[in-house]
Amino acid sequence: MIRYLVIICITFFSINALAQEKPHTETTTYYFIRHAEKDRSNPSEKDAHLTQEGHQRAQDWSIILQHTPFDAVYSTDFNRTKETAQPTADNNRLEIITYSVNTGYDEAFKEATKGKTVLIVGHSNTIPDFVNAVIGHEKYNDIEDSYNGNLYIVTIINGIASDQLLTIN
Repeated sequence: MIRYLVIICITFFSINALAQEKPHTETTTYYFIRHAEKDRSNPSEKDAHLTQEGHQRAQDWSIILQHTPFDAVYSTDFNRTKETAQPTADNNRLEIITYSVNTGYDEAFKEATKGKTVLIVGHSNTIPDFVNAVIGHEKYNDIEDSYNGNLYIVTIINGIASDQLLTIN
């Protein structure tokens, strides 16, 4: 009888242990890049397109990021940022979502991207600010105007952010 009672207790505790939920891990990953090389032939043009070199860099980004399955691709509403984002969006069969640099990392953006892998394309002064907002402190400065090869990756796991900066020429 004691033997059966021990077996029942062991079985009960085993089933109870298996039935307990494992802690849920939520991961959000942001990839940030600045737009590729823009056409500077007309200094008064505020919405410049990419140069041939810029289009090539946009294609290169899509190759570099080809093994990253994105859930969303965000871009500011400028020709050069959308043209930079388009090849990666195409590779992932996604439409580009435009965002305003004025709102950036607000509650709506956090909620829309929670638990997702997202590419964000912006500008030399907006991408570092955006990354700093996500990580919660001032770490990155504006990108030199002539440089287009920074890739910032921010991963948030259960509310804790880690970041890295890769330089790709």
